[in-house]
Amino acid sequence: MEKKKSTPNKKTATKKKVTKMTADTWISNFMEYVLEEEEIPKSVYKFAKENKSTEEEFYQSFGSLEAIQKEIWNQFYVKSIRLMQASPEVDSFSSKEKMLTFFYTFFEMLTANRSYVLFMLNRNESTLKNLEQLKGLRKNIKDFAKGLIADDNAEKNLKILQKNKTVFSEGAWLQTMFLLKFWMDDNSSQFEKTDVAIEKSVSTIFDVFDNTPLEGILDFGKFLFKERMA
Repeated sequence: MEKKKSTPNKKTATKKKVTKMTADTWISNFMEYVLEEEEIPKSVYKFAKENKSTEEEFYQSFGSLEAIQKEIWNQFYVKSIRLMQASPEVDSFSSKEKMLTFFYTFFEMLTANRSYVLFMLNRNESTLKNLEQLKGLRKNIKDFAKGLIADDNAEKNLKILQKNKTVFSEGAWLQTMFLLKFWMDDNSSQFEKTDVAIEKSVSTIFDVFDNTPLEGILDFGKFLFKERMA
């Protein structure tokens, strides 16, 4: 009896081979796409196809192209914290020193990705629209600042000496926004002026909460005036 030849399943025969992607791979490829094309992908479908993958595969890691943009900023924060905590001396730092170290590390991270950051923050005419991608970063930095103040407050017996975590965390975020704008406009060698701005702004915000604001604010104000008039 003649053996009946097996017919390949139509779905199996036409199924295209796709590249296995991870969240990190999507992020890396998204940043590369933005830098090379000088635009964000038009759709998840086209971006996935560009990476020899599928929409289904993309949605296993991210819910939208907007989500991947926010996660990139989250990763800038997470990687900065990891680098900072890799140093054993950090545990013995004061809250002020920890914030200084964080900002130095964070802006080094941004500098390593400067072309991407500048493009994404200048992409739309609307500043607010450009800042939507920073929502997750805002929460992370506010939580970081609250943690620093919580540690400081734990060492103070009198409640009157304790600092307001909510107010301080909002101040830390405004400080981040100021430094981000300063760094974007900084044309100094190795962004040395940004380093100075970080040091003076961190000193000022801690001076304010230590109830000795005048000298620090005047010093910081002179620095800003000098940079604006230069």
